[in-house]
Amino acid sequence: MQHHESEVQSHQHKDHSNCSGHVGHQGHDHAHHGHHHGHHHHGHSGNKQGLLIALCITASIMILEFVGGLWTNSLALLSDSGHMLSDAGSLVLSLTALWFAAKPSSAHKSYGFHRIEILAALFNAVTLFVIAGLIIWEAVGRFMNPPTVASGSMMLIACVGLMANLLSAWALMRKGDVHGNLNLRSAYLHILGDALGSVGAILAGGAMLVFGWYAADPIISIIVSLLILKGAWTVLKSTIHILMEGTPASVSYGDVKLVLESIDGVINVHDLHIWTITSGLDSLSCHLLIADDRDSQVVLQKAIHQIEERFQITHATIQIENSTNAHPELKV
Repeated sequence: MQHHESEVQSHQHKDHSNCSGHVGHQGHDHAHHGHHHGHHHHGHSGNKQGLLIALCITASIMILEFVGGLWTNSLALLSDSGHMLSDAGSLVLSLTALWFAAKPSSAHKSYGFHRIEILAALFNAVTLFVIAGLIIWEAVGRFMNPPTVASGSMMLIACVGLMANLLSAWALMRKGDVHGNLNLRSAYLHILGDALGSVGAILAGGAMLVFGWYAADPIISIIVSLLILKGAWTVLKSTIHILMEGTPASVSYGDVKLVLESIDGVINVHDLHIWTITSGLDSLSCHLLIADDRDSQVVLQKAIHQIEERFQITHATIQIENSTNAHPELKV
């Protein structure tokens, strides 16, 4: 068995582990590629619709809250409108990322533009940090001399904003994949942050209306900002993990290695890498050292089946080796 006959790639992308020589199992790979593409296309369409609906609602309420904040002199409303401006930008960015991700791969970009979605999520998380920091800075300044706020009007505008935010969040949940797609999740968190801001503005307005306690405005702004930061930190960690080629959270590296080593004829598994290209699209590459008397194609088919069945990874590159063509372990 020659070295160039020992490796298979289950999708026609560039091998991440720089192995050479591919023999594709065309029937098996074509079927799974078609299944995955159809699923991705359906999700892409729903994500796009959800983002467009949320963008229209967010842009409208952003203008209402900005004008209302100036009219009522409410920092809570102004900060929420500023957050909505960021949301509108993040939704536009998320839509742009979806458009890029739908473009086909090329010789220069063998994985296509899927990572644009992760970069968009990263940017959205960073903007949440910046906006929360600006709101906290302004709120601290207002503690010394809380201005008078038209609390009744402020509460009315905040109620409209809250209903719009909830409607936007519902549209994203109904149409898109806010749990599995980091790009959508970051946009969804932006909108939830807006909803929290609206709730905060309503509570602050009530405290000022009933008790004349105008310090409630900056206090609520700070509390909402801290809640926003919590969600932003979660997205930031996830995006950095993906960009650093980390093992997907849904997959156990040890379990994958154990499953592959349990295949009859496999002596050891090395150079195992598992990473995420974009949300919902994981990849794997590895070398399997097998006994000389075993059929490499039989072992290969078992490995492909186990990886897909147990871990839902359809983009796998597996190199089969024996004592005559064992590849030395790579640096990473």
